Amino acid sequence: MLKHADIWAAIDRLAKLNGLSASGLARRSGLDPTTFNPSKRQSSDGKLRWPSTESISKILDATGSSIAAFVRLIDDGSGLPARRIPVVSRAQAAAEGLFDDAGRPAGKGWDEVDFPNLSDPTAYALEIAGNDMAPIYRDGDVVVVSPAAGLRRGDRVVVKTVGGELLVGELVRISANRIDLKPLSGDQAPQSLKLSDVAWKARIVWSSQ
Repeated sequence: MLKHADIWAAIDRLAKLNGLSASGLARRSGLDPTTFNPSKRQSSDGKLRWPSTESISKILDATGSSIAAFVRLIDDGSGLPARRIPVVSRAQAAAEGLFDDAGRPAGKGWDEVDFPNLSDPTAYALEIAGNDMAPIYRDGDVVVVSPAAGLRRGDRVVVKTVGGELLVGELVRISANRIDLKPLSGDQAPQSLKLSDVAWKARIVWSSQ
């Protein structure tokens, strides 16, 4: 039997798996940002409110998730069966030979970490060292990156330059010729790169903080 609290908990879990708040998930899905707010989950007289099938369909489409994965989020909170994904420190990730030309894990130097399975079999994790991206990411945080995920404005992304630099920031704009990033630390200046200078780019879909 489906329970009201379990459905809402599954929506919260789906948001977290994609590195979003409930309101962020609503915005990405083209819904009003308050759609999944706690105040929307029951009326003023205490009557329970259920999310619409349309809103669930939109969040699944926006996150590239299946209805089967959503049901597993309802059942046990895992979303998908656990598997091991490659993990490396952010500092090491800039080294040669760890990624192929499409930004997928390759070569030696990777460790592994258990994580709920994602629809992208090439997903990997980066361990954050230092606090140069605080307060968004701090020392010891882990972020999961999906090379197959589509990019949208406002996403947090990893960008590898042709010169070997590994950048992490918020996607401000991407055009046919350039990509603009907002650094996660307010102390750093915005960055605008020619796409010809970008080796690959990928979206951060989850973070441990």
